[in-house]
Amino acid sequence: MSGNEAIARGAYEAGVGVACGYPGTPSTEIIERMKTFDGVYVEWSPNEKVAFEVALGAAIAGVRALVAMKHVGLNVAADPLFTAAYTGVNAGLVIVSADDPGMHSSQNEQDNRHYAKFAKIPMLEPSDSQEAKDFIGLALDISERFDTPVMLRTTTRVSHSSGIVLLGPPRARLRLAYKKAPPKYVMVPGNARLRRMEVEARQRAVAEFAESFSQNVIEWNGARVGIVASGVAYQYAREILGKNASYLKIAMTHPIPGGMVREFASRVERLYVVEELDPFLEEQIRAMGLTVTGKACLPATGELTPEIVRRALTEEGVLPGSMERAAESAEERAAEGAREGLREGAREGAGEGAGEGEAGNAPERAADRIALAPPAVSDEASMVESGETSEVVSVPARPPVMCPGCPHRGAFYVLKKMKTIATGDIGCYTLGASPPLSALDTTICMGASIGNAIGFSAAASVAGEPQAQATAGLTESGGLEPDGIRALASGHAPRKPVAVIGDSTFVHSGVTGLIDAVYNQAQIVVLIMDNGTTAMTGHQDHPATGVTARGSRTHKLSLEALSRACGVDLVAVIDPYDLASMERALRQAMDAPGPAVVIARRPCVLLPGAKPRRRYRVARERCNACRVCLGLGCPSIELCDGRPVIIEGSCVGCGVCAQICAHDAITLREAGEDRE
Repeated sequence: MSGNEAIARGAYEAGVGVACGYPGTPSTEIIERMKTFDGVYVEWSPNEKVAFEVALGAAIAGVRALVAMKHVGLNVAADPLFTAAYTGVNAGLVIVSADDPGMHSSQNEQDNRHYAKFAKIPMLEPSDSQEAKDFIGLALDISERFDTPVMLRTTTRVSHSSGIVLLGPPRARLRLAYKKAPPKYVMVPGNARLRRMEVEARQRAVAEFAESFSQNVIEWNGARVGIVASGVAYQYAREILGKNASYLKIAMTHPIPGGMVREFASRVERLYVVEELDPFLEEQIRAMGLTVTGKACLPATGELTPEIVRRALTEEGVLPGSMERAAESAEERAAEGAREGLREGAREGAGEGAGEGEAGNAPERAADRIALAPPAVSDEASMVESGETSEVVSVPARPPVMCPGCPHRGAFYVLKKMKTIATGDIGCYTLGASPPLSALDTTICMGASIGNAIGFSAAASVAGEPQAQATAGLTESGGLEPDGIRALASGHAPRKPVAVIGDSTFVHSGVTGLIDAVYNQAQIVVLIMDNGTTAMTGHQDHPATGVTARGSRTHKLSLEALSRACGVDLVAVIDPYDLASMERALRQAMDAPGPAVVIARRPCVLLPGAKPRRRYRVARERCNACRVCLGLGCPSIELCDGRPVIIEGSCVGCGVCAQICAHDAITLREAGEDRE
């Protein structure tokens, strides 16, 4: 098997249920092979970002997932990758990054091991086809054990070289229960700050695990030379040196087993790192204070080959029989160093006179720079000097809420009422995740809502079981247990996941997700909340507003025409202030086969002229204090003596509260009517 074929086989044996990717050499054959296995949802996605979001959605839904791409593809998928490191997963998620040293079929050469370190996720590197198969299962186990995506990095020679692979029986497909958990999966700042701490704690736990990870191994052949290597570079070193060196073969290259490296280094006379591309391991070993040789003798560019490794280690005198040449080389380097020292001394001597003035001026310039810097005085010292006293003031928490009259509020109220899974996106509408609406299940990055919803839908399709009533699987928190997830499998199920996305974000990167939904006939509803602006950042325009950054009129992108052009058959446009129309449109979209789009169009209430300019009141004689209206989370509704009242000064008259009051206690305020 080639490494890519082995990866696919390993995923199948490990119970992967969803596999996504975008073709790119040297990774393409992974998905090509995955599609040959029964019972696995497999898709080509429109790009790597969408592929990642689909796989992440499936993993959160409880099904093991794999996403494959070439190295530059991870640049495209970096946005969801970094946030996925925060949210973690539910079922295992493995990201295969196939690097291309030497640029056999790529526009650049990059070492994606840095991505694992950057995103703070574990990374495994197989060195042959057998390990490529085995490491997929290990990566998924690690993913679930530490609740994190895991990266499996290959290079061209591992991806495309073939070797004998021992196969195993496929395990029963794993399906973990999904439980709605906004603090974990909705990355608004308040949640993300807490998850950031989780990431660091996980890093420490994985680093400790790496010390005993069974695939990080030492092959002891004596103390003269120690080789630290990973991936195919280990095979090259092993092929060239055989038993003439000891080896620390690192399978988990992030985080590296620091204690193991120190122990190995302490037992050998000379320590080398053999690795392709960047000095990724070498720099970390140097940071431990250890003496090691790597890129001083091996190239940092291009693909390594056994011959390149042989030549480098021969020049270092590592190979038997090369000691004389090494000694000669050492003598030559010493002689060259001596000559260079003489030249340097001559330059310094020649510069003594000319540099005298420079030397004399240098401290003065430094003093000038210091004088220009403002004095470092702490705030506390400054307050003491001025006679002020510091005092810690405790203020009530003021969580962000949607504005009075926000057109998103009614949509979220309906979504909550329908108890469907709703994947969110970046914008004002992330506030729909907060109580009392609590309508969102995920928020990952710009445009991710649609891919995540596809992932939920894909996870549901894996089971292949008969449709069930989703309500039977509802958890107390509103999430869906496995039976409920399976109910999403049919396009006619009443609980299609709904992807919530704003107009600006849809243009930003949501449209590729919609293309994917149509291409792969995902059973989802896309709810575009079109408020005619980029509201959260201060009302910037975008292509669907028809106005440029300078305020000039230009071509206005039609969201409904764009949706139809993508292939969506059912596109409905409704007013989100009209709750009955909203619910009716969503139910029709859920009943329709394939993906459907509902556009909830109403301008942001903060835009000029957008406010309805009406006022509502609570007729106290009709109100029975059921407090259903408080479920909207509208800042204009407060409790007074145990009964809700509407604050006249902030009510803009959207009328949503009046629609949900079962007792007709909320009515329009008449002109000149007394304030409450």
